[in-house]
Amino acid sequence: MGGGGSKRKPHMLLKETLCDHSQGITCMAVSEDGSLIATGSDDKTVRMWAAGDSETECLGILKGHTQYVTCVNMYDAYVITGSADNTIRKWDATSCDCLAVYEGHEARVIRVLCNGDFIFSAANDTTAKAWVFDNPEFNDDITDTVSFYKSFDGHSLGISSLIFIPGDEDARTIEDDDVVINVDDILITGSADHTARTWSVATGKTIHIFRGHKGPVSCMSANAEGTILYTGSMDSTIRIWNIQEGHILKILKGHNGAVLTLSVVNKLLYSGSTDDTAKCWVENLDVPGISYKGHLHTVSCVKYHAGYVFTGSGDACARVYDAKSGALKAVYRAHSSAITCMNLIGDNLYTGSSDNTLRVWDASKATLESEELLDLMEDEEELEGSAPVPAKAFDEHKLKAYNGEDVDVASAQLKPPSSPHLRVPSPTPSGRSRLSPSPSPLHSAKGRVSPSPSQLSARGLLDDSKGRRSIADLDF
Repeated sequence: MGGGGSKRKPHMLLKETLCDHSQGITCMAVSEDGSLIATGSDDKTVRMWAAGDSETECLGILKGHTQYVTCVNMYDAYVITGSADNTIRKWDATSCDCLAVYEGHEARVIRVLCNGDFIFSAANDTTAKAWVFDNPEFNDDITDTVSFYKSFDGHSLGISSLIFIPGDEDARTIEDDDVVINVDDILITGSADHTARTWSVATGKTIHIFRGHKGPVSCMSANAEGTILYTGSMDSTIRIWNIQEGHILKILKGHNGAVLTLSVVNKLLYSGSTDDTAKCWVENLDVPGISYKGHLHTVSCVKYHAGYVFTGSGDACARVYDAKSGALKAVYRAHSSAITCMNLIGDNLYTGSSDNTLRVWDASKATLESEELLDLMEDEEELEGSAPVPAKAFDEHKLKAYNGEDVDVASAQLKPPSSPHLRVPSPTPSGRSRLSPSPSPLHSAKGRVSPSPSQLSARGLLDDSKGRRSIADLDF
């Protein structure tokens, strides 16, 4: 399957371009062993890809959603997807068969994650829900809700972020409808109502409400021990909380725009923002240790890998920086629209975009001090120094500044799209760990189909200045 849309590239950085999706790619997930990638799209499908050193191949298509796919998660041999059709689906990753459809949300599903016992979902209907993971195989004749377990009700606006914190293995367990639950299991939600909450999975009751943000909570992350919560907001701040006690520890100020993505690696926190920068925050410091500059649009994806920081941006480029010095090492150019998701597997960097393509890059060569890479940096500095003009409206033709299919990514003639200050919100990939951050700040929109993530990427966000709207004001 899927050979016709793939093109091998002889360029130094770009290895493959896969054009199988017919509309923008909105999300991405990777299997635990790194052998499979799942990409969700505006075309209402999810595609399964063979990942690794050999040529990337489309192994199958997951069809069934009736609206665009908003989120995807992989657990064991299964794929979990959420959609603007208000449903969650469980798929067999090998056969691509739909095993279950979970119905009950009243607005589009924004985030899903799985811990092996439950599938947790968050939606624009102000609720999060838990569904029993192990259930009978899907039957077209069955129309009842499948394996609904519990609803977490309390937010006043849509929920966009989910984190699951497993309880201590020695904690007491209870059995409820043949499901064994650790009484210390915690679910954390972040909402457009400016708050985050911790919930008892066993009871469905709120444990703590984290108040203080002046704008929607747009992304969250947690440390590996599950004791510290990080929340990013449209108010440009990051707040650090004690999960067990429910109180604030610190407020991080340094971004000049909405914080859209957070990632914790060891004792370092990485963030991406609509101020066109990514930052690294050092534990116990109130100011960022390093700023990663050079982006011309919103930074929607940030990944740390082996001493380097990789970023994806609304300017259609991915970049790699030296994590300690902040020095720009390379620019990955070929996409013709915003990068919406990104993952690293071995020496390959995979980027999904609202230009409908999945591209594979050679990450191992990105740190070489070659003449071609120096040319890329010089080109980037020239573009960064140009006077930006804030965009009042999106001009679709401006994103056609170059044709990403037939360009040399190392060419100094290659220019990114114009209108560098369009603000492009993009979802980051759902993680496969239990502590899975999720961005995408969204309001409640019951009973309606909202614009898709890649459609929003195309439109851009207007500056949050007088007479203009920010993401917090957009009617999703």
